Amino acid sequence: MASTQLTASSISGNGFASFEGLRSTCIVKTVSFAPLKHNNSRSFSRLVVKAATTVAPKYTTLKPLGDRVLVKIKTAEEKTVGGILLPVTAQSKPNGGEVVAVGEGHSAGKIKVDISVKTGAQVIYSKYAGTEVEFDGSKHLILKEDDIVGILETDDVKDLQPLNDRVLIKVAEAEEKTAGGLLLTEAAKEKPSIGTIIAVGPGPLDEEGNRKPLSVSPGNTVLYSKYAGSEFKGADGSDYITLRVSDVMAVLS
Repeated sequence: MASTQLTASSISGNGFASFEGLRSTCIVKTVSFAPLKHNNSRSFSRLVVKAATTVAPKYTTLKPLGDRVLVKIKTAEEKTVGGILLPVTAQSKPNGGEVVAVGEGHSAGKIKVDISVKTGAQVIYSKYAGTEVEFDGSKHLILKEDDIVGILETDDVKDLQPLNDRVLIKVAEAEEKTAGGLLLTEAAKEKPSIGTIIAVGPGPLDEEGNRKPLSVSPGNTVLYSKYAGSEFKGADGSDYITLRVSDVMAVLS
């Protein structure tokens, strides 16, 4: 079997003009991997580059523009609920934090609409949203207001207050047995796409700046798109999902 040798080096530099959109005050970090060498004299060249935007200490404020907000990212949990210390690789990347600054809002038709979240609010946002920034010694995220899923002032997702056109659904439990009565293993249980709506957002804005109520209500049992939304685990072990109302396909009764 061919043996593989991998070496890594970390390089930092200031003012990399070749990285479009990064000013000279930014620090660009690249991770470069040397060619993978095999004992059969063949080599494979791979290069992985990661850019981290760090705001220089001389800048003391960061003001988002338009419908953007600045969120200070919540620190990843270092221990389990039972107190077991987690290795870095096992720590899940948080997708929540505190709003520390907001933009001036946006226009809906001829109406000026303010940002619906306020400074100090604890929010949950879409997993891959925004641009990460190192500012004032902490990790922050600049993202659009529409990428914020909801406001969560407790540690339990069931208390989430969805924003705009989003809804919070408690996922129905997977079937334990087949139609013929055979007990299913955890791996064989099909992921359900049915659940009960726990909370709904105020609705999207129309051209006059008014909220348009959603077509579903708390208590409705609904069928939703299988691969939509963001999934969460509640404090009681139940599964929850947040998604846009457009991803809800039907109301069941």
